This record gives sequence, C-alpha cells and structure tokens, in this order.
Amino acid sequence: QVQLVESGGGSVQSGRSLRLSCVASGSIYDIADMGWFRQVSGKRRELVAVAARGGILRYADAVKGRFTISRDNSKFAVYLQMENLKPEDTAVYYCTADVSVKAPYVHRDDYWGPGIQVTVSS
Repeated sequence: QVQLVESGGGSVQSGRSLRLSCVASGSIYDIADMGWFRQVSGKRRELVAVAARGGILRYADAVKGRFTISRDNSKFAVYLQMENLKPEDTAVYYCTADVSVKAPYVHRDDYWGPGIQVTVSS
C-alpha cells in the first residue's frame, strides 16, 4: 500500500555534489520520521540522516557539515543534499519512512525504497 522511490544518484568526482530525492506514495495518512541509510555490500546498513516531522534533524558524524536533509510534507518527500562528496560516501542509499497507513487497515510501519547507487571517484 506504500511505496518509496529514490532518484538523483549517479557517479561524481570527489568534492562534487549530488541531490537525492525520495517520494512516498500510496495509502498514507501521515509520515513521522523520514530518512536516509546507506549500505556497501557485505557491510551493515548505516544511518545517514533522519528528519522528524516536527523538524528535529539528526546526522551521522561522517556526514555532518556536508549533507543536508530536508522534507516537503505536502509531497511526502524527503531530500538529501550531499556536498563535498568523498570516495567513502560510495554506497547504495536507501530512503526510509515511518508511515501511518490508512489501508488495508489503519497501522504504522516502516517502509524502504529499493535503493539508489552513489559512486564517488578520486
């Protein structure tokens, strides 16, 4: 009933920027937290940034000062502006959302996008 789709990934050189977008759709009443995780094959998926509906933002230490998370609640969208990218930022980035769902029954659950590749070269 709920889908998340990421866009905006790609390949860039070190020091450049990318902007990731994620849009949730489906039987959505409201969304609490929205955020981004990233994962390299064989490694644990790690939190990058989270934006609560009330405006509280949280970032992983590795991206503080370089990445900015923002939301457009009218569009059920979350964005990640990534500046001064480094090779260690290379990963598959996943959008996630804590969704209050209307159908098929009222409930609250976490949803994930399929992931999008970000590659940063030296």
